[in-house]
Amino acid sequence: MRGRSSTDRLEALSLEIERKLQKALSSNSQRLQILQQLFADIALKVDDRARDAIMSENDAGIAPLDEREDGWLCFYEILANHFVRVPESGRRILELIVQLWSQSFASNIFALLFYKWLFEAPVDGKEISLRYSSALVQGATNVFWIDIQTNTRHFLSLYRYLLEDVALVPDRLTKISLQLQKLKIEPVLLHYLSRMSILQGLELRLSTSTRLKACLYSFTSPGGPTYPTRAVRHAAWNTLDLLFPIGRYPRHVISLFFRLLYPWYWPSSCWNFVMTCAMTLYYYILNLLVSIWESLRRSSHRRTHGE
Repeated sequence: MRGRSSTDRLEALSLEIERKLQKALSSNSQRLQILQQLFADIALKVDDRARDAIMSENDAGIAPLDEREDGWLCFYEILANHFVRVPESGRRILELIVQLWSQSFASNIFALLFYKWLFEAPVDGKEISLRYSSALVQGATNVFWIDIQTNTRHFLSLYRYLLEDVALVPDRLTKISLQLQKLKIEPVLLHYLSRMSILQGLELRLSTSTRLKACLYSFTSPGGPTYPTRAVRHAAWNTLDLLFPIGRYPRHVISLFFRLLYPWYWPSSCWNFVMTCAMTLYYYILNLLVSIWESLRRSSHRRTHGE
């Protein structure tokens, strides 16, 4: 009885969301205000009485309150679960959001209500899936900055789901090495390599680990087939050492040995080594002088106040 009652209440909430979207679609003057209010409503925290009324035994995708870092539950989490279990319930809402695609807060509402549906329910057509994915990225980015600017974690469930149940799923991790090999623009490649630190400590499959290690290693050596720049080589070394610390020093020794087999790389390598040492020494001396100056200034200040 409780499950049917909670489903009925969620259907009522869905109809209310649909009604507000229809109102926004028909009212040009109040459209922004209505969408903003709807976004605020679905992002509200659920109080104890409402939680007991709309939560069902089937809400397995929602962590219990005592296991949550934020300590509260929001309406969008329950609705997102509901639209996965009952896709027909959100079909009309989705159609209305698509008609409001270019409006502010439309992508935010889509991201909160359908972030699970997009990955767990069948989507018709690759082009439609790509459009929904773009809207999800835009909406997730917007709500991320809302949390940053308000110093809250209202949308932590959204980020956690995208990270743990989408990005870091073992079957999807196998694509990382393929994506790396396709990246040809240096700033994008450097950004991608720097963000791979999130994989640190994860237990990767042997095949995934081997492919990733080989892919990163290919970026550590000059020349073909990737012809990486010096910045990319250093970023690849840092990522490789971070993700696979075992065997770090033997890898560097082997790399140095192979570099010695190509004499035409010696001048640039020696020059970069000398410049790196010079810069390191320069900053060391500079920090030493600054620390000595600060120490002298503090001792002089103490003597002055002591007198």
